[in-house]
Amino acid sequence: MVDQRLDKWLWCARFYKTRTLAAEAIKAGRVAVNGLSAKPAKLLAVGDQLVIKMPPYEFVVSVQGLVAQRVSAPLAKALYLETPDSATAREKLSAELRLRAIIEDRAPGKLSKHDRRAREAFQRELGRDDV
Repeated sequence: MVDQRLDKWLWCARFYKTRTLAAEAIKAGRVAVNGLSAKPAKLLAVGDQLVIKMPPYEFVVSVQGLVAQRVSAPLAKALYLETPDSATAREKLSAELRLRAIIEDRAPGKLSKHDRRAREAFQRELGRDDV
């Protein structure tokens, strides 16, 4: 297989649950191929660079393989290679969102002992020294 439609590749690589959702995301401008906005029928080739915005996250991946049908999740990961900067930015954002959820999902007033310890353990896990 030399090339594949963008919407089908996003579905096969398990970024979207259906091809329709993938096509809608592409039409909404959430997917760029080699720095340019694309249409769902854009043909991908191995080596193309994709920027996939799935709020609040953003994936920057390089196409490593093409398949004719949707494959299992472990095999789907072999279809792309995420840039190290993209992975670290996503992990950092995820950690901050979890921390915000711990802090904001409590009742007003002083933290309970359980919540305080959970927050401190989470901050230690992040490597913060301001615990």
